[in-house]
Amino acid sequence: MKKLLFLLLLVSALTSQAQQQYTLEKDIHYYPDSINKKDAYIDSQCKLDLYYPKGVKDFSTIVWFHGGGLTAGSKDIPKALMEKGYGVISVEYRFSPKVKAPAYINDAAAAVAWVFQHIAQYGGSDKLIFLSGHSAGGYLDMMITLDKEYLAKYNIDANRIAALIPFSGQAITHFTIRAERGMQPTQPVIDEYAPLYYVRADAPPMLLITGDPELELYGRYEENAYLLRMMKLTGNKTTRLYKLEGFDHGGMPEPAFPLLLKEVARVTKEIKGK
Repeated sequence: MKKLLFLLLLVSALTSQAQQQYTLEKDIHYYPDSINKKDAYIDSQCKLDLYYPKGVKDFSTIVWFHGGGLTAGSKDIPKALMEKGYGVISVEYRFSPKVKAPAYINDAAAAVAWVFQHIAQYGGSDKLIFLSGHSAGGYLDMMITLDKEYLAKYNIDANRIAALIPFSGQAITHFTIRAERGMQPTQPVIDEYAPLYYVRADAPPMLLITGDPELELYGRYEENAYLLRMMKLTGNKTTRLYKLEGFDHGGMPEPAFPLLLKEVARVTKEIKGK
């Protein structure tokens, strides 16, 4: 009898998940029309795609920033995040050398501000907004979370972000910003464009994920390890680091996605239980 009941519950859960419908809305401008009309590049580039479960109340939302060295790439909803019960937002932003820092960081902040301001209209909760992204995307995550000034322009406290899960994000000043200054990618800098510059005890939970130190891009693992150490020294107790051995910079997202989903589920449960 117990086995039969278990099977019925399992079939019911799987059927419910299979029947859940999702909607995809593409190319939503996250800057207001007053700005779009004044800047053709913003108007053409600064858009987001929104994927969300229909009819679900207070769902969690993952904001995903693609990689590409701040010079290339395109928004796309990762398949690994689809049909998991979450909203997913993929963001496009401006690129160097057409713009220089902090333009693309400002874009990331504007997109996240849009999510805080509008996600409830689609059924999502503004208390359950998670930031993630790969490489340059992870860098953008960290910059607009650790440096609170970017979201403060929209009267949003960055500490309202539920959690931050960057994939192989740059913790020092991004190499493209250094290139804009005529510097080599092997010349490290920590200044106002480095997440490391803004370590603080009260930051939202961060799960830092990188690939293998010997296979990663430049010193990406070591940067994140140093960020973890400095966060701990400030008194922060919610930053952790995963090292995915055997995976290079381009290959590490695949095994990182399950870690992202697990972290979103954990924090969502924790916040809803309060």
